[in-house]
Amino acid sequence: MSYVQGFVLAVPSANKQAYIDHAAKSVALFREFGMTRMVETWGDDVPAGKVNDFRTAVQARDDETVVFSWLEWPSAEAYKSGMQRMMEDPRMAEMGEMPFDGKRMIYAGFQPEMDDGPGGATGYVDGFLIPVAPANKDAYFAMARQISPKFQHYGATRIVEAWGDDVPAGQVTDFFRAVHATGDENVVFSWIEWPDKAVRDAGMEKIREGMDAPADIPFDGQRMIFAGFAPILDQ
Repeated sequence: MSYVQGFVLAVPSANKQAYIDHAAKSVALFREFGMTRMVETWGDDVPAGKVNDFRTAVQARDDETVVFSWLEWPSAEAYKSGMQRMMEDPRMAEMGEMPFDGKRMIYAGFQPEMDDGPGGATGYVDGFLIPVAPANKDAYFAMARQISPKFQHYGATRIVEAWGDDVPAGQVTDFFRAVHATGDENVVFSWIEWPDKAVRDAGMEKIREGMDAPADIPFDGQRMIFAGFAPILDQ
């Protein structure tokens, strides 16, 4: 994988199956234009944050569930070319009405700086959005590479850390507002894949018990948002 298109959106909980059907219908079209993998995950363990969280990121209502989603592309060029051609394709108009509020969906293109782990079937996902200043980019990814083996030791099959590359401003919300970005801060879109939730829960507990907090974290941890998600589509 060489490029990631990340999404976060709020879907009415009653529309879960309609959302899955809508996403499944789009897979073939995305693949035609160069996408190699689509993953859609449904909010399962979504904590409230003191400053921000996944629900506030997309202004989710009480009857809505947060979806964390990504598409994998072979390169940034394939992503940009494929999306342009797809938006011009008349079949897009035939996809039907979206079963969620598209104005509150946030999306962007991200360049992976780390894609670690053996991979395999994905049964659970931890998703993260992190504000990182460009001056701290190298320190952030050095920290991520140092921590990655610990996650794998406790069962994680893949850890991806991706740097904001094509991050548009939205009218209602966007990735920058999701993490309350300040100054020239960029956004990191990150996730951890696990074989199932039980392995994830046990692994995260072990990691919390055995990991000392770094002396100098290269981002504002109070504005990092994170949650656990159950995959609903992986094609």
